[in-house]
Amino acid sequence: MTRDVQITFDCADPAALSAFWAEALGYRLQDPPGDFTSWDEALEAMGVPPENRNDASAVVDPEGSGPRLFFQRVPEGKQAKNRVHLDVRAAPGLEGEDRMKALEAEAKRLVSHGAARVRRHDPAPPMQFGHIVMTDPEGNEFCLD
Repeated sequence: MTRDVQITFDCADPAALSAFWAEALGYRLQDPPGDFTSWDEALEAMGVPPENRNDASAVVDPEGSGPRLFFQRVPEGKQAKNRVHLDVRAAPGLEGEDRMKALEAEAKRLVSHGAARVRRHDPAPPMQFGHIVMTDPEGNEFCLD
């Protein structure tokens, strides 16, 4: 039996980080429950005080095939390098300079949305196809692969 996977991010600003990852992956904010037309309306009806309305957020794959990403506010900041990270497959099927050009274009786009570039690893055949290490707006590492 297979299982669904949700990827959870501890963070300081769930709304902002979920917006970044929605942009990075082509995801969308998860719809509010029931017949509510907005999250503000739903949270108001649930009695969630305004100061707690950014305690969590989630984004989903609009096609329903990718994992849900859940963002939860925690009091502590990021402490160390991630032991698990996302690889954003931004150049599938491309090799060599074409691959690196596609990754560079995606890196530039994501930097405009708050990411930071860390370093580039050029292709080193036969096993390394090249990738770019980045961080999201809260410093979580990911790779453009």
